[in-house]
Amino acid sequence: MKVLVITYYWPPGGGPGVQRWLKFVKYLRDFGIEPVVFTAENPFYPTVDETLIQDVPDGIKIVKCPIFEPNNIVAKFKKNETQRSAGFLDPNPSLISKFLLYIRANYFIPDARKFWVKPAVKMLIKYLSENSVDAVITTGPPHSLHLIGKKLKEVTGIKWIADFRDPWTSIDYFHLLPLTNSARKKHFRLEEEVVRAADRVIMVSSNAKKKYEDFNENIDVITNGFDTEKGLEEVKIELDKKFSITHIGTMNSERNPKAFWEALSEISEENSEFTDDLELKFIGKVDDSVWENEIESRGFKDVKRVSYVPHLEAKLYQRKSQVLLIVVNDYPSAKEMIPGKTFEYLQANRPILGFAPEGGDLAEILSNTNSGVAVDFRNKELAKKSILNLYSNFKKGNLESTSKGIDSFHRRKLTEKLSVIIKDLIQN
Repeated sequence: MKVLVITYYWPPGGGPGVQRWLKFVKYLRDFGIEPVVFTAENPFYPTVDETLIQDVPDGIKIVKCPIFEPNNIVAKFKKNETQRSAGFLDPNPSLISKFLLYIRANYFIPDARKFWVKPAVKMLIKYLSENSVDAVITTGPPHSLHLIGKKLKEVTGIKWIADFRDPWTSIDYFHLLPLTNSARKKHFRLEEEVVRAADRVIMVSSNAKKKYEDFNENIDVITNGFDTEKGLEEVKIELDKKFSITHIGTMNSERNPKAFWEALSEISEENSEFTDDLELKFIGKVDDSVWENEIESRGFKDVKRVSYVPHLEAKLYQRKSQVLLIVVNDYPSAKEMIPGKTFEYLQANRPILGFAPEGGDLAEILSNTNSGVAVDFRNKELAKKSILNLYSNFKKGNLESTSKGIDSFHRRKLTEKLSVIIKDLIQN
């Protein structure tokens, strides 16, 4: 069996957007499925991580198509400003930033890669006519790629799986975009058309699946996961000497655990020994508003800030930390959100302190695996109690993770689940 995987994010692109389908492609051959990857020839990646290339299996066919990238033009307009990804909206935008965001939100629907749809469809229709492929898989965001899959199905009749690596209209920053009513309606209409048209739909969380069930009965949930990294298992890990709490990844203005900062401040004021023992680490981009208003202003003694490290190094930070901090954006669809790093946190086997809504997928995973606790966004008292419990165990020398059942989140296990879906679609 052969499947065509259409993905914008691919090595050497860095960041979480690459991981999901890089790992699926890595293991699909183990289950009798040969992947062919279709990606952009000249993509605009906010981050680059050359180390991820080593995970691309030998001999994998990779087809590339040139793409017109408006972000390259935007970068010239904003050459004196810090570039931000879609989910990292500037809380204090300049006039030009406001203008560019308005244009992007209302004229590049569903996203700035919309100009890739026609040339990609043209190239792939020719490719499919000359090569035997059993199914097409599109993964978004960018959700423009689903429009490629939809058109290919309409023209060629090929079976099509739409994978929503992140939600479309319920993604964490959608409600912040300056959308006109007509633009908003167009997003919702295109989203529904894609879900209805796809032969199978894959979501990453149970709460996300619920939103789409009225549009398509063939929806599966495959979460993100963790993988075994070459060389990492042999590295001897020494835990941080101090009571370290580490956050890996982006912390934007909406991913700002106020109850956490307030609890830490109160404990520090009440316990000078805690203040001396505490070490905060932020590996990844932290929004200036969070850094200045919540971290610097509170005067924490020992704070480390690293903007970006290669994936393997990030996993080492996870394993050395006493406690791992994970935060879901505080937004209307927060229950759907499971940050990709959740699963590598599970693999790191360190206690996890999460800030997420009750009844959400993240809270359920932490509870079911006994890997940590999820605190509601504004529950300062539970945050304080949880931190003090962790600190007490640290002082006793027995701060350990007691997680269970995490093997089901290994990338190979998840790929096996994907392979069943693919085979079922192709054979029926």
